[in-house]
Amino acid sequence: MLNPILLDGPKFQITIQRLCRQLIENHNDFSNSVIIGIQPRGIYLAKRIAEELRKILPGQTILQGDLDITFFRDDFRRRESPLVPNQTRIDFIVEGKKVIMMDDVFWTGRTIRAAMDAMLAFGRPKKVELLVLVDRRYSRDLPVAANYIGIEVDSIASQKVVVSWKETDGEDKVVLVSEVK
Repeated sequence: MLNPILLDGPKFQITIQRLCRQLIENHNDFSNSVIIGIQPRGIYLAKRIAEELRKILPGQTILQGDLDITFFRDDFRRRESPLVPNQTRIDFIVEGKKVIMMDDVFWTGRTIRAAMDAMLAFGRPKKVELLVLVDRRYSRDLPVAANYIGIEVDSIASQKVVVSWKETDGEDKVVLVSEVK
């Protein structure tokens, strides 16, 4: 069975640009907004969005950081092998800011819940929004919704959405992988 490509090439870049335009429409000058990428794979989306925003809005400061949620996950003690934490890099204050959290694939909502808990260590934001590249609808365990969505995918539990990033994987691509049983 072939694994369909959901997004690649120029459509991938157009999707990133569309998300940036939506952010600009709602945040205007970003003087009171910050971008936080959720480790491990949401950081690539956050960096790409921040980079694109800096091109569109030259001269504006776009604050972007990376957030590790390893020990805020509700399943970290249930793993057979110990989890290895990533690095949090947030060199700004979140207090009173509009925070745009970013992740590559939005599925059950548990990662987002963990990210919100972890983020509170950096202050109480004025508002929190969620931007995702891929929204796997119909799979939520928690009542969480994204404010900005690149693409929506209807998938079943045995499928996996894999996002490849040019920076780490050599190309930008989103693939729906069906597990062979």
